[in-house]
Amino acid sequence: MELLLYISALLAAGGFLILCISLAVTLNAVKKTLNSLADTVAALQKQLDGITTETTELLHKTNGLAEDIQGKSAKLNSVVDAVKGVGTNVQQLNNSIGKITHSVTQTAEQNEEKIAQVVQWSNVAMEIRNKWKTRKKEYTSREKYPEPQRALPPVDENQK
Repeated sequence: MELLLYISALLAAGGFLILCISLAVTLNAVKKTLNSLADTVAALQKQLDGITTETTELLHKTNGLAEDIQGKSAKLNSVVDAVKGVGTNVQQLNNSIGKITHSVTQTAEQNEEKIAQVVQWSNVAMEIRNKWKTRKKEYTSREKYPEPQRALPPVDENQK
């Protein structure tokens, strides 16, 4: 029985040895995995630092652009207001011209008969003027070139 006890102690010691060896192998594998994980985390940390720096720079640039856009938008608003004012003035001018045109048209329609009479009298006056010019031209041309004088009757040489 003692032998059995020694054999069982030997078996227990062998099992404990196998357990310790397998535990050592497992812990060694875990150590390699954790080292690899630590390296990966360190690399990620470096990349995140770079990304953080770039993101900060990009955020500053974006803020600068936003301020620039706000400034230009404010300037553009004044230009839009000025254009709006010009548009209003042009519309008022068009309305005034429309009123003047309407007034002139209405006055012309009311005075249509008088205008026709004025045109007729103007035509008569132009005809009289043209006739007067023609007569004056004929008269002046007669003065420049008077009619030739009649020649004296021929003298008879026998009568001398």
